[in-house]
Amino acid sequence: MTGSRPTAIEEAVRICETAAETGITVRLAGGLAIQYLTPEFPPRGGDSQDLDLATMSSERRSLSQFLAERGYVADKTFNALYGHKQLYFQSAETGRSLDVLIDRLHMCHTVEFAGRLRRMPLTLDLTDLLLSKLQIVELNEKDAQDILYLCSAYPVSDGDEPGTIGLDRIRPIVGNDWGWWRTATLNLDRIAALASGDGQGLVPAGGQHHAVQQLGVLRDAMETVPKSLRWKARARVGERVRWYEVPEETPQH
Repeated sequence: MTGSRPTAIEEAVRICETAAETGITVRLAGGLAIQYLTPEFPPRGGDSQDLDLATMSSERRSLSQFLAERGYVADKTFNALYGHKQLYFQSAETGRSLDVLIDRLHMCHTVEFAGRLRRMPLTLDLTDLLLSKLQIVELNEKDAQDILYLCSAYPVSDGDEPGTIGLDRIRPIVGNDWGWWRTATLNLDRIAALASGDGQGLVPAGGQHHAVQQLGVLRDAMETVPKSLRWKARARVGERVRWYEVPEETPQH
């Protein structure tokens, strides 16, 4: 720890590890999880960032009690309104905000993770982390860099093994939902162009894998996967009708 205040990653890892000791499953999510999984690359987020965690609905009550006992103050109004999908706390010790996703990430598209929460020791599954970034329609540079970090550090491969970006997890999602496919392929094209041009500095040095090549593997897999009748019907409408959900604005804490 640095001085008396833990870093954001130290604080988040401490929550996950101590919760596990009491039988509660909670995992790092978002950019913080990607930072934890790529310690060899320069930190992307500042240390004032919020803590993004994920759990499942069966753990919601016990996790809320666990956090309260450790000085995390619940936003009772927010949690009463949105607690079926998201919980919000603030640390009395560090002042950081703590967001906990329940069962799924639901923004422009949906990433279901409840049944996959225990695949990795401290973070959401690699493929689910990648999908949580690829589903963002208005992708920003930080999200693009998170994807490049993952694709530089971990292999894109057939199957769905923990510790890999698993094509068998991705194919059915984009093969059955034209909207998901459209957003993901647009983002892959944007990021590949960015990383090959003005955004070359977003690709970390010393990666185990060639990020842009791996984006190409992902793109090819999405292009060649068999498409469902539902996908083909929606494809005929194309971009004339909005194919993604506009993330609802929850009240500012």
